[in-house]
Amino acid sequence: MKIRPGETEIRGAWIQVGNKLVKDDACRRIDHLVSTYLDKIGHDVSGWDTLYRDPASGWYWELVYPQSDLQGGGPPTLRKLSLDEVHVKYGLA
Repeated sequence: MKIRPGETEIRGAWIQVGNKLVKDDACRRIDHLVSTYLDKIGHDVSGWDTLYRDPASGWYWELVYPQSDLQGGGPPTLRKLSLDEVHVKYGLA
C-alpha cells in the first residue's frame, strides 16, 4: 500500500461501535504506512510528531495527533510537508 498521487493528508478517526471506540479505515491505513512503507526520519522536539519519508516519491510526511485532549492524543493524521516545513520544524534540509 502506497500513498496515492495528489494526496496531502490522511486523517484518521475513531468510530463508536457499541460501547467501544475502534479505528476507522484511515487509521488502519496510517498504521500500515508508518509500520511497513514509510521511512522514519525522526521526531520533533516535543517527541509527539514524527517525520517520515516516502521512499518512492521522496516526499516528507508528518504523523501528528491533532486531538491532544483525547486519550493517547486521539486518532492520527498523516500530512505531507513542504521542504520549508521540514527544515523549520525538524532542522533538515
